[in-house]
Amino acid sequence: MQKTWGWRHFQVVSRKNEAGFVFAELMASCDSQVRFWLNAKVLKNRNQWQPGWKSLQEQMEVEIPDDVEILDDF
Repeated sequence: MQKTWGWRHFQVVSRKNEAGFVFAELMASCDSQVRFWLNAKVLKNRNQWQPGWKSLQEQMEVEIPDDVEILDDF
């Protein structure tokens, strides 16, 4: 996960319907001054947004797909 405006954890604090789209206002969990609106459909993209709270260590752990061979020595 990458940082967005310096933060990794956000909460949806508001939503609105406009011109047939649904928008969500996100607020950084650790800084209530950091807020922004985005199309709520974007939140379904698990490559960009994941539900729940993950520690920094969990975020840094990378899942290696089963079909990838790990080489110990070069």
